[in-house]
Amino acid sequence: MVVARSIALKAVNTASLWGLNRSRFGGLPKVQTVRALSTFMSPPSKAVVYEHHGPPDSVTRMIELPPVEVQENQVCVKMLAAPINPSDINRIEGVYPVRPQVPAVGGYEGVGEVYSVGSAVKGLSPGDLVIPSPPSSGTWQTYVVKDHDIWHKISKDSPIEYAATVTVNPLTAIRMLEDFTTLSAGDSIVQNGATSIVGQCVIQLARYRGIHSINIIRDRAGSDEVKERLKALGADEVFTESQLEVKNVKSLLSNIPEPALGLNCVGGHAASLVLKFLRQGGTMVTYGGMSKKPVTVSTSSFIFKDLSLRGFWLQKWLSADKAKECRDMVDYLLRLAQERKLKYEMELVPFDKFHSALEKALGKHGSQPKQVIKF
Repeated sequence: MVVARSIALKAVNTASLWGLNRSRFGGLPKVQTVRALSTFMSPPSKAVVYEHHGPPDSVTRMIELPPVEVQENQVCVKMLAAPINPSDINRIEGVYPVRPQVPAVGGYEGVGEVYSVGSAVKGLSPGDLVIPSPPSSGTWQTYVVKDHDIWHKISKDSPIEYAATVTVNPLTAIRMLEDFTTLSAGDSIVQNGATSIVGQCVIQLARYRGIHSINIIRDRAGSDEVKERLKALGADEVFTESQLEVKNVKSLLSNIPEPALGLNCVGGHAASLVLKFLRQGGTMVTYGGMSKKPVTVSTSSFIFKDLSLRGFWLQKWLSADKAKECRDMVDYLLRLAQERKLKYEMELVPFDKFHSALEKALGKHGSQPKQVIKF
């Protein structure tokens, strides 16, 4: 393969087309001098790469990458699992605001086991379970070499599939519950997109704190089963969009107070339904736009209800010097997962079946669980 051969030849000088001198596909190439004999090399790695932006099922391919020099302050991690997130797909498509320079290895979060460490690395040893925290590009490969401060050591008792997926979705859920309004036990929240991983996490984290959740799902076959599944997670109320085509949606609530916080990941009409539920002075936080339709708000909602509209983007929160806080939250969420107080549906897929998993993640086979690659 021409690209792989090019990489292999240039790797001899520790710099290549793919920027392998510092980390696999982690940034711009840098010219480096040959290090002392105390340095060593990582094993060869199998990786999912893309050389230009476009449809993920067309532009991604799996290739073999040559060994990489592990410098004194770096750690080589053998990846164990990594998810396919919507934001991963958007990065490959070239539409996500923050994305690695191409050519690049896909993936942004995951979990692995320390394979080897550089001579100056302290606090990490072979066999430790680690995640990139904050997340870092290039996790869809069997071995990753990055600076030691990228890696966060987690408990070896952490469930692998949750460790692989804890940062992007569960962390989004907990930050939105904490960052926009003060919620106490007995309060309530309303959200659309309740079947998403973020939505499922919101339900469980809210229940754990004594907060009621009102959940909106789209009309589809099997909606009654979906309602029961969400209620089993702790949802207080679950409505399809068509059930909310009434003049006063609040009349559908029994003993649940009007919500102070609404969460929107759909946009369009589904966002308007969230706004209908909010109490005077309530806040709606938008963190996605799956319908690709704009959020529209009536003038009366602003004037007479004094509603606030906010946005949340995890990437921005993580870039605001939140590394320690992020790791503390990750540890907390993993403890909940270990105790089975936080759970969501996932499908583990062998790495050599990556493109089958990608098709599911792209929605080509209908609604599917979160696809998690197992290396």
